Amino acid sequence: MIMKKTKFRTLTQAILFFAAFAILVMPSCKKDDDEPENPIASFQFAISQTNFLEVIFTNFSQNATSYSWNFGDGNTSTETSPTHVYAEVGKYNVVLTATNAAGATANFAQEVDVKDPDEALALLAGQTSKTWRLYRSETSMGVGPDIGNPRGWWSLMNDGSRPCVYYQEFTFNRSGQYIFDDKGLMWGESGLFPEGFEGTCFEAIPSNMVNVDGVDVSSWLSGTHAFDYNSATGIVTISGQGAWIGLVKVGTTGEVSVPQTSVTFNIEIEQRTGYDYMHLWFEYEWGVWSFSYASYSDPSLEPEVVAEAPPWGEDLPDITPTELYHTFESADSYALIGAIGGTSVITVGENDPAGGTDKVGKFVRVAGEQWQEAQLRTTPELYDIQFDNFSVVKLDIFVPEGTDFSVLVRQFVFGFADMSQTQEWWNSPVQFLVAGDDFVVGEWTTYEFDLTDVKARNDLDMIYIGIGGGGHGAEGIFYVRNLVFD
Repeated sequence: MIMKKTKFRTLTQAILFFAAFAILVMPSCKKDDDEPENPIASFQFAISQTNFLEVIFTNFSQNATSYSWNFGDGNTSTETSPTHVYAEVGKYNVVLTATNAAGATANFAQEVDVKDPDEALALLAGQTSKTWRLYRSETSMGVGPDIGNPRGWWSLMNDGSRPCVYYQEFTFNRSGQYIFDDKGLMWGESGLFPEGFEGTCFEAIPSNMVNVDGVDVSSWLSGTHAFDYNSATGIVTISGQGAWIGLVKVGTTGEVSVPQTSVTFNIEIEQRTGYDYMHLWFEYEWGVWSFSYASYSDPSLEPEVVAEAPPWGEDLPDITPTELYHTFESADSYALIGAIGGTSVITVGENDPAGGTDKVGKFVRVAGEQWQEAQLRTTPELYDIQFDNFSVVKLDIFVPEGTDFSVLVRQFVFGFADMSQTQEWWNSPVQFLVAGDDFVVGEWTTYEFDLTDVKARNDLDMIYIGIGGGGHGAEGIFYVRNLVFD
């Protein structure tokens, strides 16, 4: 009996010993088990449905207590799952650093490709907005017979002749907003603005914005409008009273003299080093108006505006004749004004279409030429003509019966201009207009003009005759005789 008790007591002591040992050892084992696990960094991202520059990051990291994001564009965040808006499209290496409680870190990197879903629209309006100015290198605008030769008739360069148009800004916003900033100056387009403003850069204030007919055109000044761009066809429409681009007079289907509520045109945009180049054009039945604009990502590449044109041409010597005429009967039936040029052609010595015995001049409008007139200048030397000895000028014109005025305009202009010192001579005229029923058809008619305004000028060296209207390429045949100054 005693032996059994001893064995039992020994066994109990052993159990108690191991229990005590376990109690001493267990705290050490628990300390190892409480060490934080190493972090695992991971994330996914999605592009916002409303803003392609906005990226939504979702954090799937494990065993971490803090986070550090590097978005690859110089910006960072410590949010768990941040949303970041990039300034522009591009590929960005995004790095997430996950850190646990013990300070251990783990990194995870992904490339985020921020792309514009409508790249064509981005070329026009940028990611948020894009400002365009007339191209200051080479030609910036012009008019020509067709899209293959859009500036064959006339073109403009940054040469100081129209400096104000090169400062003006046209901004397309991604929201569909279109903003014009006149920069305080407007160009007095020939035929639209009255004398004093025509052919000049003038202050862009409402009181100055009255056209030759006395109509308020102030909605052409700085303003906010709207635009729509069909990238599949390359057609842009700007909408809102007074919205325009290129020139105020250039409209959707033809030239205008008052502001429009919308204008539609074609564009092509080309990416170049440091800037984007936009070719913009209006295509009409008679020809094409085209314009070049640039938007610079590197402003240092944009040339300065030439603010003042260098002297152009030469001041011709003056002459004050006592006799001045051209009968058009022959190549030498004139006094002083014997050089005949211009786009319209006058052939002298033709038979009289009305049956008279005297020879006359045949006036031919050349088909396909938009702007044309016959021009007369002094010969054999060029002079600025002083008209002090004359009070009136007379010209006979014959318009054949049956002349088609469906495109031709029932009118003619007779004028004087400075061609030697005015690069765009049509901005320097003294002009007379005969139109409508005053322009007689079917018989020889003498037209007489008072020279008071002509005599006030001392720089006129060219006389011109235009029959049938401008702005179209319709051909026509007319006759002239007896251009005489009295």
